[in-house]
Amino acid sequence: MTETLSFLTMGLYFGGTLLFLAFLLHRSEVLVRVAVFVAAAGFFAHTAALGMAIVSTGQVPIMTFREAMSFFAWGLVLVFLVVGLKRGLQVLGAFILPLAFLSLVSATLAPVEAGTIAPVFQTVWVHVTLSILGTIGFAVAFVAGLMYLMQERLLKSKQFNVLNFKLPPLDFLDTLNQRSILFGFPLLTLGILTGAVSAQLTIGSYLSWNPEQVWALITWVFYFVVLMGRVTVGWRAKRAAYLTIVGFAGVILTFIGILMKSPQAIAHL
Repeated sequence: MTETLSFLTMGLYFGGTLLFLAFLLHRSEVLVRVAVFVAAAGFFAHTAALGMAIVSTGQVPIMTFREAMSFFAWGLVLVFLVVGLKRGLQVLGAFILPLAFLSLVSATLAPVEAGTIAPVFQTVWVHVTLSILGTIGFAVAFVAGLMYLMQERLLKSKQFNVLNFKLPPLDFLDTLNQRSILFGFPLLTLGILTGAVSAQLTIGSYLSWNPEQVWALITWVFYFVVLMGRVTVGWRAKRAAYLTIVGFAGVILTFIGILMKSPQAIAHL
């Protein structure tokens, strides 16, 4: 049943992605309403699948690459449904839903990692959960930065087409970019700290300087510089947009590198 719901979710996210992309090119209120309905249906199917996984395994479904990517996709769609619909920005679905769909595809194509986590590693779910939530924040910052650059280019070229009117104003996108970083950065920080504490409890060392830890620290320093540049130096929105796009690529590489390991290896982070 869980597998059936997972494939149903993927199908609905794919259908929603196509509908939202079509919405970018056409002026149709009916089209966007159907797209939102399909995305919401996919989210409820996704939630049911996660709930059934928790009941059947007795643990939070985030400790393998498949589970973590599924949770990441679920969190992205939740952000869209809460922020996008509350603000009347259904266009966010055209950028967030494709990310969620690709996350589920990568989860499906990944090798199955079975097994129950040993009791000594049970606290690692805190570290992984915080890291994923931080990644969701950076993903939204990436989407906001991408939309900002698209809107700015359209305005500069004076190409007042359908897309130009559907994208949010530059000020809003700049604010969304900054707030998303402010949301993701503390969570990433806590994720790194809890990972270090878990490593100390399990292997007696806070830091082993493996490639995943090094990249996680580099990512943390990168976003710290971006955040300080925005808050103290007053970096312009365009520069921040470019940096968050580059930074998110680093986050994804770190995220995949960590989660492709076994649950026991994750505990050492």
